Amino acid sequence: MSDMVWKRNEVDSPCIRICVVHPTERICTGCYRSIDEISRWSKMQPEERRAIMEELPDRAPQLRKRRGGRAARQAQE
Repeated sequence: MSDMVWKRNEVDSPCIRICVVHPTERICTGCYRSIDEISRWSKMQPEERRAIMEELPDRAPQLRKRRGGRAARQAQE
């Protein structure tokens, strides 16, 4: 019997388990994928996954930092 483990040749998910969707850009702040891309990831062909993986670094600047949050809103009142 062989000790070799069968592995699939797939593009791994970019998920880093910080799953928060930006309220205006509608992409995950952890992996930068859209909701549609996240939900379809397991059904995508490797070529489509690779194309998305190449785009992800360019999406990071789209996320404008949310400043202040609840504390800032209360200070304005």
